[in-house]
Amino acid sequence: MANPLFPLSCAVQQYAWGKMGSNSEVARLLASSDPLAQILWMGTHPRGDAKILDNRISQKTLGQWIAENQDSLGSKVKDTFNGNLPLLFKVLSVETALSIQAHPNKELAEKLHLQAPQHYPDANHKPEMGLCGFRPVEEIVTFLKKVPEFQVLIRDDAAVASALKSCFSHLMKSEKKVVVEQLNLLVKRISQQAAAGNNMEDTFGELLMQLHQQYPGDIGCFAIYFLNLLTLKPGEAMFLEANVPHAYLKEDCVECMACSDNTVRAGLTPKFIDVPTLCEMLSYIPSSSKDRLFLPTWNFTIMKMEVPGSVTEYKVLALDSASILLMVQGTVTASTPTAQTPIPLQHGSVLFTRANESVSLKLTEQKNLLIFRACCLL
Repeated sequence: MANPLFPLSCAVQQYAWGKMGSNSEVARLLASSDPLAQILWMGTHPRGDAKILDNRISQKTLGQWIAENQDSLGSKVKDTFNGNLPLLFKVLSVETALSIQAHPNKELAEKLHLQAPQHYPDANHKPEMGLCGFRPVEEIVTFLKKVPEFQVLIRDDAAVASALKSCFSHLMKSEKKVVVEQLNLLVKRISQQAAAGNNMEDTFGELLMQLHQQYPGDIGCFAIYFLNLLTLKPGEAMFLEANVPHAYLKEDCVECMACSDNTVRAGLTPKFIDVPTLCEMLSYIPSSSKDRLFLPTWNFTIMKMEVPGSVTEYKVLALDSASILLMVQGTVTASTPTAQTPIPLQHGSVLFTRANESVSLKLTEQKNLLIFRACCLL
């Protein structure tokens, strides 16, 4: 019988937008001295297949182990995803805004991967949790009236209600010289009004200045007037299906998505941008930001487990899905009915468990536990 659980060493990625040093939650989780530890990948993606930290197991990586132990995924997961772990679990530490982006659906991902594999490294879709979606049309029209520089780039504010796609595309395809000119005018006006003590919240003046400082002259600065702005509180989550525009802005979070690294970008980034593809693929369905909270997706789930330090033992229930557990707070030993040799876990530890296996966590210190579990519930 395959090993029911084992610890993992997971890949660390580095990006220009990440937090540096001890400000990074990823660096703290890893107790890392690496100043560029900014995003933690937990899964089997080829760019970061997790390493197995158990010398008794012959396979070196999680992907290799699953390939030879497909039943460990759970029967439905195995059959639905052809014996592959369908999710990628991440921790992000964000200092500056990520790109205005969207992730292609499965059909488009396969097409883009064939056409330009250097930019679209796999054939999978990439729904995920983030910041995003088009605002209700009436909100966009209000910004057009309050922000004349924005209106210059759109030109016809009456068209927004009937042609959101053409208006957004017109903005994103605007001539660079015109964008820089209007953005500089807007920054100057906001600076003057702020110096005069005027409240700029109704036009997101502070956010606009922040993005312009990070990405001077970038068309993405104007996207804040098209997209919902949502601040997530601890314990809250958002769902993003494929083709929904979004951009993380700041701070730390966990996210879970299909096992993909495909991203189509069009602003707030020094990376490759593909404006025509992005504008063509997007879902132009306006909605309020609250409609993005706690929506389910069909092939991955994140569970947050909080256990008071007064508890001596906590049982992680068995599910018909393999799981990845991330220890954010506390120290325990983990064991199962079929593998009773305890595995010590602490802040930053990552544990893989096979499907249909309950895990007993015995607290070794009287400190509260905070654990995130990623799995696939079909």
